[in-house]
Amino acid sequence: MISRLARWFDSRLGAASFARKSIDKVFPDHWSFMLGEVALFSFIVLVGSGIFLALFFNASETKVVYEGSYHALKGVQMSAAYRSALEISFDVRAGLFMRQLHHWAALIFLGAIMAHMLRIFFTGAFRRPREINWVIGVTLLLLAIFNDFTGYSVPDDLLSGTGLRIAYSVLLSIPFIGDWLAFIMFGGNVPTQVTISRLYGLHVVIPFIILAILTIHLMILWRQKHTNCPGPGRSNQRIVGSRLWPVYSTKFVGLFFLVFGAISALAGLIEINPIWLYGPFNADSVSSGSQPDWYIIWLEGALRLFPSSDLSIAGHTVPGLFFPGVLMPLFMFGIIYFWPYIEAKVTGDHSVHHVLQPPASNPVRTAIGFGALTYLLVLVVAGSQDVAAVAASTQVDTLRTALRILVFVAPVAVGLTAYFISRLVRKSDAGAA
Repeated sequence: MISRLARWFDSRLGAASFARKSIDKVFPDHWSFMLGEVALFSFIVLVGSGIFLALFFNASETKVVYEGSYHALKGVQMSAAYRSALEISFDVRAGLFMRQLHHWAALIFLGAIMAHMLRIFFTGAFRRPREINWVIGVTLLLLAIFNDFTGYSVPDDLLSGTGLRIAYSVLLSIPFIGDWLAFIMFGGNVPTQVTISRLYGLHVVIPFIILAILTIHLMILWRQKHTNCPGPGRSNQRIVGSRLWPVYSTKFVGLFFLVFGAISALAGLIEINPIWLYGPFNADSVSSGSQPDWYIIWLEGALRLFPSSDLSIAGHTVPGLFFPGVLMPLFMFGIIYFWPYIEAKVTGDHSVHHVLQPPASNPVRTAIGFGALTYLLVLVVAGSQDVAAVAASTQVDTLRTALRILVFVAPVAVGLTAYFISRLVRKSDAGAA
């Protein structure tokens, strides 16, 4: 009966021929091609741990008095959201482990996406016919950053609340529509009675959007040929690597357990985001050395480096926060979004490419990439300039002045160095050939 049922479905859907073709699909063997899988596995851990935490979290700004297991905060007034986060950490069995598992998975998810995109950028894997998947990948990156920020903010502790106040001020700085956007996002002047519930609602919904876009991303990837590292036997018509079954499937499953094990080890052994040390959010308090997670700290660095001066344009005041907090990220991500089309327009290369380029074979792209990474690195240091100043035994103002110079000089210097090294490597490779 099962055989007849299977043949009935196959005669209408062609499932058997699709399965046979899929099993024979070839995947490249290079380790860097597995960075996307690391992001996928981290997302799976992220969703699983998030479902567990959702069973115990109370996304409410209602004021309560804490009487739980953490004695240092007993009798302290706080939001119900912060109290539930404390109860997850100290009173729910495996709650602290699941909180840290969720947080570490979020950081690794973003890190794997960025590493994956850097591999694609420096090897030219975004070129035709993969421009659409590049755009989808950048969209996934932005959604992941935003969702991580909302998840980071909902416990309503002092550190995350400070970040919310900064985000609220940045939204307000947008001319004409800033106050409306801030009201829609936060419900008014942070904190309000609806801020945490709105952020939590977004934090729950966005993973479904990510899952839908990720499915489209993988469908396009499956439909198109894989890219190949250059080497013997590789061409736009021929892919060299391992078939889906049994080699790639074994690697896929093995890597999942390695990623899950690594995140679990981090969650169990290394403390992260100890919200009980920060205390509940209070709008007139900011703890010393406050800084956000690494994926958003570059934006705070831009806010700290840009001069705090407002501009008057056509009778309208444009706050100084608008330029580093809104205009700069829009410009930066606009270039990233349209980079495949910008490069194709400048170089005139509209051909189909299935073989990757070594970074040294395109010195201009490599120089731009290293220059951009250096620019972001300077902003990351600026985002923690108070901590860095203490570590360097210098004044914050002195360090800020140095960083304001470096943010212009360092990217150019590193970019030019990468350009000339790439040219030397390309010339050496050409001579060896």
